[in-house]
Amino acid sequence: MAFDAPSLKGRALRLLAQREHSRAELERKLAKYEEEPGTLAQALDELAARDFISEARVVQSVLHQRAKRLGTLRVRQELQQKGVAPEAIAGALEQLQATEVERAREVWRRRFGTPPESPAERARQTRFLLARGFAAAAVSRVIRGAFDAEDD
Repeated sequence: MAFDAPSLKGRALRLLAQREHSRAELERKLAKYEEEPGTLAQALDELAARDFISEARVVQSVLHQRAKRLGTLRVRQELQQKGVAPEAIAGALEQLQATEVERAREVWRRRFGTPPESPAERARQTRFLLARGFAAAAVSRVIRGAFDAEDD
């Protein structure tokens, strides 16, 4: 009994059933299965025409899953790695920048909850937030706010 390998379109649909993928991600993941040049592009064109591939949904998915825990810089990096168009990234980041300080404060509160008691601890908390992609100005406001709350 011969087993036929799934078609490129079938493989793409299987990946899309797991989560939203950008066209660039699908091209990268499925290139090794392409037997004839152009068949992958044709399959992805068909899926895009039927709205199975949507850059807007990829952006919204990343924002929904990652924005609560990551800063604008890390979200931008993730979208770029997924091959999202620069215009779509810019639009998404505009939404995030308005809430950067609040999101950083919430991440800080869940992780630490208490103001740093020493310069070393302050540096550790700062590095933690910076590594998650929060802007330096937002991190500074959060850490400074922690000291202000302590002074009350």
